[in-house]
Amino acid sequence: MYINRFLERTIKQYLKIFPAVAVTGPRQSGKSTMLQHLFQKEYKYVTFDDPINIEFFRKDPKGFMLNYSGKIIFDEVQKAPEIFDYLKIEIDRNRDVKGKYILTGSNRFEIHKNITESLAGRIGMMSLLPMQYTEIPVDLRSQFILNGSYPELIVNKYKYVREYYASYVENYIERDVRNIINIVNLRDFQRLIFLLAARVSQELNMNSLSKEIGVSVKTIQGWISILEASYIIFLLPSYHKNLGKRIIKRPKLYFYDPGIVCYLTGIRDMETLNQGPLGGSLFENMIVSEMKKAQLHLQKDLNLYYFRDNLGLECDLIIQDIKANKLTFMEIKKTHTYRSHMLDTVRKLIELEKNNSQKYQLEGILIYQGSEKIYFKDNIYCENFERFLKKF
Repeated sequence: MYINRFLERTIKQYLKIFPAVAVTGPRQSGKSTMLQHLFQKEYKYVTFDDPINIEFFRKDPKGFMLNYSGKIIFDEVQKAPEIFDYLKIEIDRNRDVKGKYILTGSNRFEIHKNITESLAGRIGMMSLLPMQYTEIPVDLRSQFILNGSYPELIVNKYKYVREYYASYVENYIERDVRNIINIVNLRDFQRLIFLLAARVSQELNMNSLSKEIGVSVKTIQGWISILEASYIIFLLPSYHKNLGKRIIKRPKLYFYDPGIVCYLTGIRDMETLNQGPLGGSLFENMIVSEMKKAQLHLQKDLNLYYFRDNLGLECDLIIQDIKANKLTFMEIKKTHTYRSHMLDTVRKLIELEKNNSQKYQLEGILIYQGSEKIYFKDNIYCENFERFLKKF
């Protein structure tokens, strides 16, 4: 069974504009499946996960390029980084030919580095992340926050979820990390992953992690960068424009996929999730990661932030919509019941923004699990999370 992805429309548009298109994203996010489904009759497919293809290219790169002279998909291209120079030569020979090459990779930093050096201006970039909430069949969405959003799990209707994540962590996260950097003590890196999962939706304090694991802050920074590059986690920066000087500037930490967090923290059922200490954090992670997916899959011109100052004023998510010239302040609560104090911070921040700038249309939202949509003055309202996510 194939489930259509929102990115399909974007990649078809990009293939009409650029000589080459690159699709990055984590392992198992569906890149190869999507591309082969869309283009199996039009493009040949070559994966550099196969060492035979790497060996062929390295022994005879010109012969390799001649052998694949038509439209081609090169999968996991970061494993043969020398190919970018040959792609540049081929593209420059026929600059008017659009959509000849599709490249995929699971390490964002390696791909971007090679593209910047060799293919700048010749390639369109996009990312395919685990599935968005509204890409998942309706009958499976209630399990999304517990069992995750990787396509293989969803196609198999969430069978063998624990086994899948055990294999994913061992074979993809840890293996790919070893391929990128030399980790002396893999156990320390494993501890970091577990600690990050337990601190999901919290500020990232690298000094605290450094002390707890017993490695340097520089080491923690390197490992965090690798997890970002592999699309396991992302960091949400603080918003500091016009809202005062006592602002906490550490980023907040989120995972692209909620199922990995549940696996790493030992959450096995909805009862444990709902009643445990991470329930609210996982709900927040779900909403914020869905906004991040929408930003990348739909190529929306959005900037995402959070806000907190040292006086306790905090806002879970701030969405800056460049095209609409709109700034949305969002509180995210797992509750089914609205209480008036839940929007106090949103109201304060909207007033601060009004006083400091007339630049944006301003909006305030409480995202919760309640069914009612409740409107207040100043474009402030409560919205059920499912109705909100269907807009993206």
